Amino acid sequence: MKKKNPSNISDKEDWENFTKSLENIYDKEESPAKLDVDSGKIRRLDLHGFSLEEANKQVEKFINDSFEKGYRKLLVITGKGSRSKTHANPYVSNKLSVLKNSIPEFINNNKNLLNKIKDMSTAELKHGGDGALFIYLKIIK
Repeated sequence: MKKKNPSNISDKEDWENFTKSLENIYDKEESPAKLDVDSGKIRRLDLHGFSLEEANKQVEKFINDSFEKGYRKLLVITGKGSRSKTHANPYVSNKLSVLKNSIPEFINNNKNLLNKIKDMSTAELKHGGDGALFIYLKIIK
């Protein structure tokens, strides 16, 4: 089978340079990101496989529950949507790729949730980068 985009010399050089600096590569089972989540510093919700409607319900429930329990930092993993864009399989929805952009929009249009949120940002690379969202909750007074 012929590759669509065969690698070239520049790709090989980039890969070799990347693998020389392995300190930026984390073991998923021992990574700082996993330790943050396991230690309770960050509460995590993974939305892979959810439809838009299901994901919105899960996010609303997750934020409300986390706020009531006093959590301060949440990680919502939406995925980047790159694998859900398939036209060959009628059983896989193209709409799955919209979570990355629609979840922040859903939150911003929900006044009840916004009243509990201090800030939102794209997650750090070790926590999912563009495919994840940090939500910082306000302190209950």
